[in-house]
Amino acid sequence: MGMDRKIEKKTWTPKRLLILAAILVFAGFSIYAIWFMDVRSTLNVDRERITVATVSEESFQEYIQVTGTVQPIQTIYLDAIEGGVVQNVFRESGSTVQEGDTILTLANSGLQLQVMQQTSGLYDQINNVRNSRLNLEQNTLRLQEQLANAKSQMEILKQRFERQQTLMKDSLISEEEFETTRENYEYQKRRYDLTSESFQKDSVQAITQERQLNESEERMYQNLNAVQQILENLVVTAPIGGQLSTVELNQGQSINRGERIGQVDILDDYKVRVSIDEFHLSRIIPGLEGTFTFDGETHELVITKIYPVILNGQFEVDMEFVNESPGNLRRGQTLRIRLELGESATAVQIPRGGFYQTTGGNWIFVLDEAEGRAYRREIRLGRQNPDYFEVQSGLEPGEQVITSSYSTFGENEVLVLE
Repeated sequence: MGMDRKIEKKTWTPKRLLILAAILVFAGFSIYAIWFMDVRSTLNVDRERITVATVSEESFQEYIQVTGTVQPIQTIYLDAIEGGVVQNVFRESGSTVQEGDTILTLANSGLQLQVMQQTSGLYDQINNVRNSRLNLEQNTLRLQEQLANAKSQMEILKQRFERQQTLMKDSLISEEEFETTRENYEYQKRRYDLTSESFQKDSVQAITQERQLNESEERMYQNLNAVQQILENLVVTAPIGGQLSTVELNQGQSINRGERIGQVDILDDYKVRVSIDEFHLSRIIPGLEGTFTFDGETHELVITKIYPVILNGQFEVDMEFVNESPGNLRRGQTLRIRLELGESATAVQIPRGGFYQTTGGNWIFVLDEAEGRAYRREIRLGRQNPDYFEVQSGLEPGEQVITSSYSTFGENEVLVLE
């Protein structure tokens, strides 16, 4: 019986080779899918329904569109300084007035009585001041008279004393008579010195009192003029020349103190009162310029005054014309103004569009004409105006982007243009 032979088993059988080939194909496909295939979500889009714009690098001017109302260059308001009843109306609303023209007169019997009482009281005080000044002058005259008498008596006794002094040396008079004369002379001399000192002190005091009396009298006359001015306030006159605008005024109508009666507008020139969103308050300064088109011509304005009070989310500024205002401009007319927020500068920019509502300016679809596709790309926008966005990064001049609305694109990252 022959020996059995061991049959060797093949390592690479057709089955194993098939399995290895399948593994290699799967691995290759996976590597290709990871490194070469675009697995981003795509969406087919009709080219006719999108707006494509080209990224450009041009001069960029940041500005906003605002609305202004034409107003007179200056307005003076008419308020009733004193209340009363309308007595006469001399100028109607809408008429042209000159400075000082009487517009209306008021009657106020209570005020007139009060003025009469105050006037009478002031005149009494003025008379008292005058009486005090008269008494002061009389006292000065009296002291002058006393000083003159004392000096006269002293001079008489001085001469007698000097004569008797000579006679006494020759023993022609008695010693008793001489001593009496000497004592009288010394008394009159002391009396004169005291009277003179009193007069000097009184003179200094009199000067001070007279100055105080004069100042008091002057104040009283000022008060008197002010009181009399109260009645003059019942006559309302035009403070400047211009066009008068008043509320409806009729005889017998009651006007309260401080009530606004109307205004006078200077129509030689105009200004524009502009309302601006409070978002721009920190950037609005005097000197900023704006333009508007009127009757086919462009006119320039400049901000001259800012009113920082916020009302309903807006604040106001006054703008005046750089050159002459249009001749046919009218008060109350509304103007659409392009207000510049800074100096122009060269910048990369794209037109505004509906894409911003979806992306917030953080990304945009960039068109690749060769592939017929648009790819999502991260960008960063800066300043803006009603027409353009400034591009700070993410786009280059000459590239094309989709600027229309992205509301139908969903979360897709690639658009296939058909």
